[in-house]
Amino acid sequence: MHEQKLKNLLAKLSAGALSVDDAFQELKNLPFEDLGFAKIDNHRQIRNGFPEVIYCGGKTTEHVVAIMKRLVEVSDNNVLATRAEKEVFDAVLKEIPDAEYHELARLIMVRRGAQKETGNILVVSAGTSDLPVAEEAVLTAELMGNHVERLYDTGVAGIHRLLGHKTVLDKAKVIIVVAGMEGALASVVGGLVDKPVIAVPTSIGYGASFNGLAALLSMLNSCASGVTVVNIDNGFGAGYAAALINRMGELNK
Repeated sequence: MHEQKLKNLLAKLSAGALSVDDAFQELKNLPFEDLGFAKIDNHRQIRNGFPEVIYCGGKTTEHVVAIMKRLVEVSDNNVLATRAEKEVFDAVLKEIPDAEYHELARLIMVRRGAQKETGNILVVSAGTSDLPVAEEAVLTAELMGNHVERLYDTGVAGIHRLLGHKTVLDKAKVIIVVAGMEGALASVVGGLVDKPVIAVPTSIGYGASFNGLAALLSMLNSCASGVTVVNIDNGFGAGYAAALINRMGELNK
């Protein structure tokens, strides 16, 4: 069915019965590819600007390998798998020799074509313990074609470490703030800048932090305007959202 719809689409284009814009709209809604255990959305790149991302948690190694291999085959863009353990990467590497693994962020990446670096996204972390989530955000945004800078270990317990980098904050187009404990850093940054701030609560903290719930609630109740919040430890979601915001700015130039 998938191949037949493509043939029909090409025939209409050749006959002048369909405009390029109309064909593009139809292409967006072509069927997914059913592997039996997974249904791969091969046209997500057309609709959303980036291919389907694989969340490895809960999947078998064999399933991750099969999905990633197929995505690499059908896409000419970068491919990303999140929350991947080293043994999963070892299996992927046997099928995709140029795959990369970033152990701290637990990401598997495959780069395709020239790598773009548009705009300027800044990822700020409160403490070194937040780096796995911060790096997940950094690498996600980078793989989506953005220039990303890091500003790490600038928590509110030593606020001068943040204030000493005001010029870095000022030149960013979008800022991701990653913090655990009480999550206060997002409000501080939000009060200093005139750009979107995406706050990422982490599960770092002592008992009463409730595995990141305290930071999440603090960020949701921020009095600083322009601060939005993603879920606990969701560096991927923050990086993806920042990339979309940054790309809109580039398109409007």
